[in-house]
Amino acid sequence: MEGRTIAAVITAAGASSRMGGIKKEYHLLGDGRLDGAGKPLTVLGSAVLAFAACSDISYIVITVPSNPETGEMKARQALPVFPGTLSPKQKIIFVPGSNTRRSSVHHALELLKAYHVDYVLIHDGARPWVQTPLIQRTIQEVILHKAVIPVMPLVETPKEINAEGIITRHLRRANIVSAQTPQAFYFPEILSAHELAEHEELEKGKEFTDDAEVWGQFIGPVYTILGDPGNKKITFPEDLP
Repeated sequence: MEGRTIAAVITAAGASSRMGGIKKEYHLLGDGRLDGAGKPLTVLGSAVLAFAACSDISYIVITVPSNPETGEMKARQALPVFPGTLSPKQKIIFVPGSNTRRSSVHHALELLKAYHVDYVLIHDGARPWVQTPLIQRTIQEVILHKAVIPVMPLVETPKEINAEGIITRHLRRANIVSAQTPQAFYFPEILSAHELAEHEELEKGKEFTDDAEVWGQFIGPVYTILGDPGNKKITFPEDLP
């Protein structure tokens, strides 16, 4: 977008604790797609390709584990060789993560302050099937609304239960959606919101599940757009192709 600087943060600093010892973002995707060198794409590499194909994005920041054995070196190895038809214009930057997803994103936002960013998209590195058209729609909408996330309607009826497994509320499916990424925000305010969230965590033990919650808690409303049913997140080994 002319006159605006847009960045993307791709989160890959987690321990993948539910993957049975597999660092999911660095794992070969196994869906038949190849990079520019004819090698299978990794989970992280597939996500990076989708953002690199979006010319409106100037910077791609990847959060990585602080452990050298699984950190920047491994992340670099997981990046694709770009096809000859795609010459990425983005500067790719790595930043060590922290012990939570929120604090890892905060580290990335702090790094981006020096680049005078106007808007930032924050994406799960474990969502390899994100498509560039969804990224572009998210960019268009965040410029209008300052905070926007893609969502999908539920196909099953949700219930709220207590600690004993007893249903306490029968929720209306029409009013419930599942959140996807990338989640996009006006940069100065999402940075400010993360600073306030850090204080809440330290002083009150508050936990935040995603960046939309951080924005909603400290800034204001978050708008939604229809997501993509193919934009699935890898959480368990069986989620890999």
